[in-house]
Amino acid sequence: MTSRAWRVVGATGFVGSAVTKRLRAEGHTVQAVSAPRLSSGARTVHHLLGRAQNLEAVIDYLADSFAGADVVVNAAGIAAPDGSDQDSLVGANAMLPVLILAAAERTGVKRVVQISSAAVQGSTACLDETSRTSPFSPYSFSKALGESALQRLAARDERPSHPDLVILRATSVQGPDRSTTKRLAAFASSALCSVAGDGSAHTPVTSIDALAEFTVTVGDHRGDVPQIVLLPWEGATTASILRDAGRRNPVRLPAALCRCAVTAGYFVSGLAGSRWHGLLRRIEVTWFGQKQIPGWGLEQGLLPEPRISELLREVHLNRS
Repeated sequence: MTSRAWRVVGATGFVGSAVTKRLRAEGHTVQAVSAPRLSSGARTVHHLLGRAQNLEAVIDYLADSFAGADVVVNAAGIAAPDGSDQDSLVGANAMLPVLILAAAERTGVKRVVQISSAAVQGSTACLDETSRTSPFSPYSFSKALGESALQRLAARDERPSHPDLVILRATSVQGPDRSTTKRLAAFASSALCSVAGDGSAHTPVTSIDALAEFTVTVGDHRGDVPQIVLLPWEGATTASILRDAGRRNPVRLPAALCRCAVTAGYFVSGLAGSRWHGLLRRIEVTWFGQKQIPGWGLEQGLLPEPRISELLREVHLNRS
C-alpha cells in the first residue's frame, strides 16, 4: 500500500497523539499542526459560516500547514462534557473544523477526517450514522453545530476543490491516563459500583487504541467512505466494563429506580441551566449503556482490534 502524507491538527492531545503514533507505526508520513485558539459567539450554522469569512489569516495558516498533504485529521477541540464556556466550545469544536475544511479545499487535500462525538445524538436509544442530532449540553451542542456546518460547506457547488469529508463519531473513549477513565475505575472499585438491570446492555465505551486504528483506516481507505461513520462497538456491556475496571461484580439495581433517579437529576440540572447534564449522561450510560448500529466499519470488515477490556484491567492494576 502506498504511503500517504498526513497532517494531524491537535497532534499533542489525547486523540491526536494516539493517531500520530499509529500513523508512524504504519509507516505514514505525518506532520503535526498546532490548533489555533478560537472563540465564537455564533450559535447557528449561518452565523458560524459568516464569521468564518473574517478569519482569512487563520485559513491561510492552516492552508500553508496542509501543503502537500493527502489526508488531514482534525483531532483538536475541547473535550469537556461538563464545560460551560459556550464561546470557547463553539470556537474549538465548530469554528475550527470549518476553517480546516476551507483550508483543505485550497491545497488539494484528498480527505478530511473530523473527529466528532457520538454525544451529538444525546440519549437516543441507538446511535447511528445519520445526520440526526439531539445535543443535550453546551459540549454536545458545539460538536453538533460543527457537524452541521461542515456538511453545509461540503454541499456547496462553488468549492475550490472537493476533498472527501468524513465525520468520525467517537463514542465513550477511554485511555490509561485520562481522568474520566480513572474516575470510572474508582467507581468500579467502590461499593457504589452498580448497573441497571442485569448488566447485559451494550455500552459504547471503547479504547483510544481502537479510535486511533479506525481513524487511520478511514483516512487511508481507497474507496468511498460515508460522510458520517461511527466508531465500531468493541463488544463491551455495562457489567463487563465495571468488572474489568474494578475486578468486582456490580450491584444490580432495579432499572425503573435508576430511570427515576436519572430523570430527577436531569430536572434539577435543567433548573440550574443544564449544569450537571454531562455528569448525568455519564451515569446514565454507565447504568443503562447505549446500543449502536453495526455501521460502515462492520459492513466493510474494517473493525479495529478490541482493546477495551485490556485497557481497563491495566488501569485497575495501576490503581492498586
